[in-house]
Amino acid sequence: MSIKKVGILTAGGDCPGLNAVVRAVSKNALRHGVKVLGFKNGFDGLVRNEFIEIDEHAVSGILTLGGTILGTSNLANPFRYTLPPFGTPEEPKDLSSVAMHNFKTNGLDALIAIGGDGTLHMAQQFVDMGMPVVGIPKTIDNDLSCTDLTFGFDSAMSVATDAVDRIHTTAQSHHRVMIIETMGRYAGWIALRSAIAGGGDIVLIPEIPYNEQVIVDYILDRRAKGKNFSIIVAAEGAKNEAGEQAVTRTVAASTDPVRLGGIGFKISNMVEEACRVESRVVVLGHLQRGGTPTPFDRWLSTRFGARAMDLVLEGKFGYMVALQGLAIGECKIADAISKLKLVDPNSEEVKTALEVGMSFGSAQIG
Repeated sequence: MSIKKVGILTAGGDCPGLNAVVRAVSKNALRHGVKVLGFKNGFDGLVRNEFIEIDEHAVSGILTLGGTILGTSNLANPFRYTLPPFGTPEEPKDLSSVAMHNFKTNGLDALIAIGGDGTLHMAQQFVDMGMPVVGIPKTIDNDLSCTDLTFGFDSAMSVATDAVDRIHTTAQSHHRVMIIETMGRYAGWIALRSAIAGGGDIVLIPEIPYNEQVIVDYILDRRAKGKNFSIIVAAEGAKNEAGEQAVTRTVAASTDPVRLGGIGFKISNMVEEACRVESRVVVLGHLQRGGTPTPFDRWLSTRFGARAMDLVLEGKFGYMVALQGLAIGECKIADAISKLKLVDPNSEEVKTALEVGMSFGSAQIG
């Protein structure tokens, strides 16, 4: 199969490294004489047929640039389209046939979809419809199966670790319990690794339900030993033993409608009441998504992008590039989205945290 023209899109939440991927895909494609169309705002651009032609000039100087030059959206699901003037959250429309029509009308030989779990679920649906798609794993949550790491994760973890580092001095000066709330959805990778790297005292993650009394006892024990401050790193999806999570709101039109958040304030209020100490909360939020990608993420994004274009040239569709050890391999998109990659409570990483004195706020672990 001769590849002459490919489409590329960035969908879902933004994260550092997106532009590095677009650059690598495009440079590899142009080197082989393949034209590149960049669809605007994720799958929305494929539905509305809005795109730019990417040349060498378009990707010059974007390696270190945060965000995405193509724009993105986590609302534009072609299979349940809710954006005006075509659909509403109350009456979503299936516009996948429109997207497929635009793909064919533009003479595309393949689509490279850059995104996380939601994006790749849509990509697989298009694969099932016969569209030749290659996926690239993008998410700060690091929760996609088949790949050791997703790009964007290292940058988010670096932001979170820097916050833990900086909050130590104010916590120690004021003898407070400081709580840092991280992103991650239903996976605790950002919280766990930034807590280990930054020297957090307690880490709360979705995979290990917490018990409030265990948290209180740990803080009081530290204070009894003369340690008058504590650092808690809480993943936004952390849940108690009853399975309850903090939810700010739901967005019906979104591909990920549940908006997690508020766990930091929930724990802070509990700590102040039970321990009679001052507590403060830092919610990192979208700081973890923004800014310049770390050198590691630039390295990984570049390798992902170049290899994704290789898969297109090889005619290997329905696959996602993946980091496997230090090598860039691939796996079926269907396998990557079959289940979320979560922290294993029995893993060496959790064991390490316990061995250096951290608590997971659990009576079952540690």
